[in-house]
Amino acid sequence: MTQSAMNSDFVRFDDIRKLAVDAVRQSGPISDKIGPIYLIRNLYGKVSISAPEDAEGEASVRQALECLAVRLREALGTHGAPAGEPVLFVGRALLDSLRNTAWKIPGTSNVYFADRLVTAAGWWTVDDSGANAAEGRRPSGGTAARFTLHSVKGGVGLSTTATVLARHLARTGGRRVLVVDLDLESPGLSSAMLEPDRRPGFGIVDWFVEDLVGQGDRVIEFMTSAPRWTQELDGDVRVVPAHGADAGEYLAKLGRVHMDTDVAWTARLRRLLERLESRFEPDVVLLESRSGLHDIAAATVTDLDAQVLLFAVDSDSHWDDYGILFRHWQRHDLAARIRERLSIVSALTPELDTERYLQRFREHAWHLFRDGLYDDLSSPGDAGDAFSFDLGDDDAPHAPLPIHWTRGLAAGGSLRDLEESTVRQAYRPFLTRFGRLMQSTGGGGGETP
Repeated sequence: MTQSAMNSDFVRFDDIRKLAVDAVRQSGPISDKIGPIYLIRNLYGKVSISAPEDAEGEASVRQALECLAVRLREALGTHGAPAGEPVLFVGRALLDSLRNTAWKIPGTSNVYFADRLVTAAGWWTVDDSGANAAEGRRPSGGTAARFTLHSVKGGVGLSTTATVLARHLARTGGRRVLVVDLDLESPGLSSAMLEPDRRPGFGIVDWFVEDLVGQGDRVIEFMTSAPRWTQELDGDVRVVPAHGADAGEYLAKLGRVHMDTDVAWTARLRRLLERLESRFEPDVVLLESRSGLHDIAAATVTDLDAQVLLFAVDSDSHWDDYGILFRHWQRHDLAARIRERLSIVSALTPELDTERYLQRFREHAWHLFRDGLYDDLSSPGDAGDAFSFDLGDDDAPHAPLPIHWTRGLAAGGSLRDLEESTVRQAYRPFLTRFGRLMQSTGGGGGETP
């Protein structure tokens, strides 16, 4: 059934935010002296109003909010709150807990739209509080360059690339590299990189459950190990696995990892990363993310102040999924805060007709970034400071870092046993571009293998 064939009182979930914004604008300003006002879309998609409890006694405020509640019910139909629940006055601490999914309504000084979600984290915030652009310093005082490897689909070579990058950076630049396996629901990077007898006693999930009872710092120094193959390198590679040598009650622990305590889970993850960096003082941190659009993956992309390598193949499903994500950032005014961190990777670039494939990939990536994250240059005005790039710009975020499919990589086996000839064949152009990316972000370059 098409929307035009439905009754006129049918309101889609996708229309809620726009209709709520229109209702706020039609109701007029609400005094900002009372603090933030939240329009909260609950788990069922119904929108209610919450305000600070210390404003409940203000008759003029109650009247303004009740007027707004009426407009919301009229505009939202069954997505509006029942007539008997016009406004909920609550403590400011509860209102503050909504900030992670809150979006300030344009044209207002104190009215926000917020979502109650089943899961706590999400793609709703971008943490850019970490590094000073000139010094590259983070709150922990460290200077490690962080890189997140992420994809909307699995099976595109994140673990292989993390291994290749770690070896390359340790060999050519003598760097100290920390590799962190954050794909907790499908761990495998650590077992692929570490020999069985080299696996540490604890991993990421162990830290999260021990931290719940104040024992997180006691396991930090037992969470990393160096693969035996790093002994021949000038630098150092340390791997932080999802779990220790004995996974133990992994599923029971995994079910507790993403808990919010008095501190949000994403903040706990940042604290863990800062503890690891402070303990091992790496030059580069490589974070393998969970794949997909799940909110847990969002933390590694948006909340760890990292440069992000977005892996894709030239398929409609990849471009469609990235389009969903980019439009979300654009819709919530986050595009300008995330776009400079992103670079697209052409994973599994085919052996045949490679140039034509990469040109087509570049064009699709350019359309994705142009429509979702780049500044619009179609309107008149000075474009000198605009964040936008030509299709052919080789250092633009949409310009692919190519990884070539080879039979050597496809043969499988352990990542510990990758042949250098296979790595050169598959990764030489990628590593050249990555070196330029490192230089542009203050992390230094490195020789091409």
